[in-house]
Amino acid sequence: MSGHSHWSTIKRAKGASDAKRGQLFTKLAREITVAARQGGGDQDMNVRLRLAVQKARENNMPNDNVDRAVKRGTGGGDGAGDILEETTYEGYGPGGVAIMLHALTDNRNRTGPEIRSAFSKLGGSLGEMGCVSWNFESRGVVTAEISPDQGEDIAMLAIDAGADDFSLESSYLEIYASPENFDSLRGALEGIGVKVTSAEMSMVPKNTVTLDSKTAHQTLRLLDQLEDLDDVQKVYTNADFPSEVFLEYESR
Repeated sequence: MSGHSHWSTIKRAKGASDAKRGQLFTKLAREITVAARQGGGDQDMNVRLRLAVQKARENNMPNDNVDRAVKRGTGGGDGAGDILEETTYEGYGPGGVAIMLHALTDNRNRTGPEIRSAFSKLGGSLGEMGCVSWNFESRGVVTAEISPDQGEDIAMLAIDAGADDFSLESSYLEIYASPENFDSLRGALEGIGVKVTSAEMSMVPKNTVTLDSKTAHQTLRLLDQLEDLDDVQKVYTNADFPSEVFLEYESR
């Protein structure tokens, strides 16, 4: 199991402190605001907004927060005039793994140095634009928590519903789909009673790098540090982590 989704699923399962949840709500609100600003406030007509709102609800973000974020994006409410710029950063982690970050920031002069510092302190390096993005492609990723004996059957149903591929490990099933089929795939899975734990557009690596235990722990610390930065929305990697490292991480 590689990359962002399995790692993030474990983070969600572990829960978060009030401070971390407050930071998460801020990031979710930013995504909703930008999505509404770009495509309007109607979720039926704006797929990015619909996905952002769904993710906010999966994380128990209050409806009032969601509504305020949409209003900011459509020109109403406090902060409507704030300018958030979307930007991507690329670099390398321990063992040479590729890392991509999507950020929303009102000040690049703050965000860039913070990201560079996190990389350098934890055994990585910030790279030039394009240095690792060639190894990622935009795909919809649906993560489901299932009984191990259900995995193959659900995966085959997902393929019939428009999925391109899947990855199964124990009780975690990741299903991949093109951006065009992603929304309908999620609906099809929920329609047959599958417990969808997350569904989002992601940057999925074309090739992965298998890490030893020591390097995997170092990489997880770096990914955690990057995700904790206020301006960083999403972090992606092509690291393939040993199962025992995930088990240790999950039990922390």
